[in-house]
Amino acid sequence: MSKTEQPIGIFDSGIGGLTVANAIHQLLPNEQIIYFGDTAHMPYGDKSPEAIKYYSLKIGQFLLEQNCKAIVIACNTASSLGFDDLNSMIKGKIPVINVIDPTVDYILSHKKLKNIGVIGTKATIKSNVYARKIKEKNETLAVESLATPLLAPMIEEGFFNNNISKTIINSYLSKTKLKKVDALVLACTHYPLIKKEISEFYDREISILDSGEIVAEHVKKILSKKKLLSTKKATQHHFYVSDFTSSFEKSTKLFFKEKIHLELKNLWK
Repeated sequence: MSKTEQPIGIFDSGIGGLTVANAIHQLLPNEQIIYFGDTAHMPYGDKSPEAIKYYSLKIGQFLLEQNCKAIVIACNTASSLGFDDLNSMIKGKIPVINVIDPTVDYILSHKKLKNIGVIGTKATIKSNVYARKIKEKNETLAVESLATPLLAPMIEEGFFNNNISKTIINSYLSKTKLKKVDALVLACTHYPLIKKEISEFYDREISILDSGEIVAEHVKKILSKKKLLSTKKATQHHFYVSDFTSSFEKSTKLFFKEKIHLELKNLWK
């Protein structure tokens, strides 16, 4: 197999990262995807930094063994806490792409955005990674961050586009610190599935930024620069999870927009 035909490895704490995988699939249909959802440890948002780093390294090693030509960390929590360690382990052998840096660059490239809101898991918000990275490059921008820990498990259980999700979403977004934002970063790859509800809360008057399309464009740019874009139609994708239920498999269609088959792969035996 030539280098260009090797797969893109993507991982997340669960199936939320399938929103990123789907965006990559739509933009780069020739690329084969190997996806790993660490459902046994989902959500990463309430795990220690040490645990998240360990999980990221184990999954990264697995994707390396699958001969992936690039690895995408499709998880904000793992991107904020596991990226540096994984990148050090890879030692430049292949590109390692996180979901945070491309999103920050996107914000900075849009000069009209002045007041940025960020919602995500407890771990992502506690890391303060978005505010830190944004202000390192433009200290005049205002950044307000809010932990929204109920949203990811709510989405995983299929509770969205209903009264339950609307109540929870509105409760979070009504917080004072998010009142004056002109853009809201969905700093969790589950959140694109409730993007419509979030947009409706703001009467569609602010920019709602999810990382899927932004990261997909960045992946295309990196692979093109390194001459790694596939020129042949992708062979079968592979999707792995570290824990499995049949109902869970059905819900993957919401994230990937087409039915996929999940294979159980326990990296922690």
